[in-house]
Amino acid sequence: MRTRIRLLGAALATAVVTALAAVTLTAPASAATLTEVTNFGTNPSNLRMYLYVPDNVAPRPALLVAVHYCTGTGPAMYSGTQYAALADRYGYIVVYPSVTRSSQCFDVSSPQALRRDGGSDPVGIKSMVDYVRARYPVDPARIFATGISSGAMMTNVLLGLYPDVFAAGAAFSGVPFGCFATTNGSEWNSECANGQLIRTAQQWGDLVRSAYPGYTGPRPRMQLWHGTNDEVLRYPNFGEEIKQWTNLHGLGQTPTFTDTPQAGYTRTRYGGSGGTAPVEAISMQGVSHNLPVDAAQAIRFFGLDTTTPPTSTPPPTTTSPPPPSSPPPTGGCRIGYAVNAWNTGLTSAVTITNTGSTAVDGWSLAFTLPAGQTITNGWNATYAPSSGAVTARNVSYNATIAPGASVDIGFQANHTGNTGKPTAFTLNGTACAVS
Repeated sequence: MRTRIRLLGAALATAVVTALAAVTLTAPASAATLTEVTNFGTNPSNLRMYLYVPDNVAPRPALLVAVHYCTGTGPAMYSGTQYAALADRYGYIVVYPSVTRSSQCFDVSSPQALRRDGGSDPVGIKSMVDYVRARYPVDPARIFATGISSGAMMTNVLLGLYPDVFAAGAAFSGVPFGCFATTNGSEWNSECANGQLIRTAQQWGDLVRSAYPGYTGPRPRMQLWHGTNDEVLRYPNFGEEIKQWTNLHGLGQTPTFTDTPQAGYTRTRYGGSGGTAPVEAISMQGVSHNLPVDAAQAIRFFGLDTTTPPTSTPPPTTTSPPPPSSPPPTGGCRIGYAVNAWNTGLTSAVTITNTGSTAVDGWSLAFTLPAGQTITNGWNATYAPSSGAVTARNVSYNATIAPGASVDIGFQANHTGNTGKPTAFTLNGTACAVS
């Protein structure tokens, strides 16, 4: 077993080097440093906690938990991936859990780890999240997890156990929740690692549901990455993960969207065609367990790849206007709008659904913010101006809304007391129903 765990770690030790090559960033000069936090709360398996808070943290920051691979550490995950550099750019906070057991693998196999609040590593990681939330104005709707190999398995576990905490996850070379389960104290499950544990979508979904009985709320979105030549956690695990997460979202196995984002990569989306679909899966042809970790694409999936929009209407320019949007969908549109407010701020989550029979290719959503509300930053759309009559326009990855499909966007705003919602919305000039 230890030989296999060492193999898992050795395969991923090189992955952090590949991860650096996956995204090229020019990070801003920063005095922020990785800091170890002790006494952060209930910690049954003696994890260590490392915290990265960028110099320019957002007023209502998102929180990302970045989980390392076998033989890794929190500091290695910090230095070997781009999540901290992206945090410098976008203002979110990062927690890096770190294992202290000899294998340096996360516990994704014990009965305690696979039951909500049952003990072991998930409880310690949840304590880290609670610690940060108690000290920073974290947006509770924007807490995410990502991981590599053992960390990808833990990402599946965290989202399964705490669907009321995590909004989404990105798992690089993982296995489904419960796949690595053992009853003899072993950390290794050969049947799962070899891709021989095949279940129905319903069975995989039931494993997650039984870990938190009685929960009926929404499930986190999931982004999955796997190489077809994975020699440590074999490629069939990728399909089993897709079964599990589509089932948890009440979706079938047929993609609603398929494309090739780069040579050799096949990306499928389930339940939506936009960049924040409930499930997104990227198959990497010919890639081994040592896969490139594209942190920027994970951050994009989470909706964190936005910077603060202008605080006033931008002046006229001589550049070409944006390309025209397609006509409104035949049959109309529907808007879902939810507000989460505090003292002088709020976040708004907006769902645009094409209820018509034709696709929208390029969209703009117009609405008027209540008096006193001013947008400070947003995600999955561009917003202008920041107050009054606002227009949200698509970004490159969510321009098309297929019939029956939805796009999720959102923004953070300051307010002077009025936390109400806009009363009307138009999509490409046509009024939408509001749900």
